[in-house]
This record gives sequence, C-alpha cells and structure tokens, in this order.
Amino acid sequence: MYPTRIKFNRADRPEFVAELKRRVNNYFKENNITKYGNNQMKIKTVFMISLYMSPLVLMLSGVITNVWVMLGMWALMGFGMSGVGLSIMHDANHGSYSNNRKTNDFVSKVLYLVGGYPLNWRIQHNLLHHTYTNIHDHDEDLGQGFIRMSPNQKRKWVHRFQFIYAPLSYTLMTIYWSTSKDFQQVLRYHKKDLLKTQNITLTRALIEIAVSKVVYVLLFVALPIVLLPFAWWQVMLGYILMHAICGLFLALIFQCAHVVEEALFFKVDDENEGSMENNFAIHQMKTTTNFANNSTFFSWFIGGLNYQIEHHLFPNICHIHYKQISKIVKATAEEYDIPYHEKRTFVGALKSHFSILFNLGNGRYDKKHEAPKLQKVAS
Repeated sequence: MYPTRIKFNRADRPEFVAELKRRVNNYFKENNITKYGNNQMKIKTVFMISLYMSPLVLMLSGVITNVWVMLGMWALMGFGMSGVGLSIMHDANHGSYSNNRKTNDFVSKVLYLVGGYPLNWRIQHNLLHHTYTNIHDHDEDLGQGFIRMSPNQKRKWVHRFQFIYAPLSYTLMTIYWSTSKDFQQVLRYHKKDLLKTQNITLTRALIEIAVSKVVYVLLFVALPIVLLPFAWWQVMLGYILMHAICGLFLALIFQCAHVVEEALFFKVDDENEGSMENNFAIHQMKTTTNFANNSTFFSWFIGGLNYQIEHHLFPNICHIHYKQISKIVKATAEEYDIPYHEKRTFVGALKSHFSILFNLGNGRYDKKHEAPKLQKVAS
C-alpha cells in the first residue's frame, strides 16, 4: 500500500480553495490575532491535566478510603484523559498549539501520559486520516473487520449486530492503545516505509514505545495496586472504568464526524494509480460532518472537534478559533455550492452514526450516499 500515490484533482474548482484561504487569512490579519493557541490554551492545559492527574494524586496520597469514592476518582480520570487527548495533545501533534515547534513537540508528549505514542499517532491521524479521509484501506480511522464502517469493507455475518456491540468495542479502544496497538502499528508502518516520514528507525521507535509503556504501567497500575488500601481487583476495576469512559468518549467524537449518513466513502481501484475527482478541500467537506456547533461547553471540552470540517481544512489552526472561522467556511461553501454537512446536536450525530452502522451491517446502505470509485490515472 502506497497511499502517497493518490492524487487529488487540483483543477476542481481551485477558485473555491483560493477564496476560502484568502478569507480565513484575512480574518486573522484584520483581527490581529495568531492562528495558534493563546492564554485560553494555557488555562485549558492546566485544567485538563489537573482533571486527569489530581484524582490519581489524591488516591495515592491515601486520603481516599471508600471504594465508591475511589471508583469515582477513576471515572473522573476517564473524562480528564479524554480532555487531555482532545484538547491538548491533538493540537500539539498538529503543530497548532504554539507557533514554537519545540513547544508543540514538548506538549505533544503528554500523549505518553494517556498510554499512547506520539509518532504513531501522527502517522495514523495526521498523515493517513487527514490526507485520505474515508478512503478504504488508506484511512486507518475506518474500522477493519470487527466493525464495518465503510460500504467498501467486506460484510460479515457478525456485522449485522455491530450497532449493538460497537459501544462495547469503543470502550476497549484506549486499553488496546495503551498495550499492544503501538507495537503492531510501528511494525506495520516500518514495512510501509512510513517511519521515514518521521525520521526515526524501527529500533529507536520500539525502544521508545517499550520504555513509555513500562513507565505508564508503573504509574497507573502498579503504584495504585501497591499503595491504595483496596483489593487489587477493585483497583483494576477502576483502571478499566477510566479507559472505558475515555475510549467510548473519544471514539464517538471522531466517528460522529466521518461515519455518518451524510459522509461519502471512497475506494481506490488501483492503489498505485488512484486519482480523485475532487480537490483535497472539497474531498474533506464531502467526507466530514460538524455537530453540536451551538454547544459552548461541549465544544470547549472536546477541543473544538465538533467543528471537524474546519479542523480538516485548517489542521494547523488552533481549535479555539474554529467557531469563528466556521462562519467563513460555511458562507464560502454555500456561495460556491459546496456541501457543508452539520448536525444540530451531538445526539443527532450519534443517531446518524448508529443508523449507518445498522445499515452497513445489514446490507441496507443507501447507494445514493456512496461515492463512485476512484479512476485510474491516464497513462
């Protein structure tokens, strides 16, 4: 698989792309503000890390003696863990947290605290997902096997029940992430020569992953089991609860942006000669959906990722600006007759997500939603 061979159509309405960029750039210039994070991001960083780590510190200090309060602390950590991932490390790994590259690199390492590996995340998310959104066998954010998230995936008998078991599967996402996923990914990316894009060798990557996992387990598993005045299985129950909350929350936020009824899906006939009918920006708008844009606190907590259209068009702009530039994007899209998908509420997005899971699992996917296959580049 060589995803870089996919070619987007630069001749497809370039005037829309040029005008959109001009208007967004003018917004920052006219208001004399930076595209990166500001004091809001600093305050949010302190808040989210505190929400995640403070309950652990309280438990390790010995002030928590009731098992139900202990479980409540782990649950709170689950939301804190989500906030760290959605609102801090996400921007840092995109290079939009700060205009200082070293600052972005430093803050991106907060991903180690939630059991992940920044390098793998950048390859999967920045390179594969953002570049090849909803393209079968290229966008790794689409499910493989157990959950059918695209009409281009082979349908199996178990998929008919996926709208029921999907939430349970989502709860396991960060546990899998913090244990074996990074090792499997880095080996796969090595075979595809994708590690070269991050200027790192396989040996170094494996060492970094191994060391980070050991430290993570010592801090979040071993220390609580040894120091907390509870049975080991009670502590592990709390640990699993934290991951279940975080995994479910993260999965639903991201899936409601791309695996919904309005989004289109694509497949490459020949992976070495794939050519898109649309330019990159329009492809992003056809495969992405916003939701709950009027919910201030919800948007703040999830790092503005309910503005997924703006995020995919301008990933190098900090999420604190998405609400304002969304007005520009929507107006420009309407002017050029480009689709701008949005759900009024998060509940509406969830309904759409589970509806498409049901239809995909039962072979009832409406063909009008399916994009045509990509054509080969003329020789």
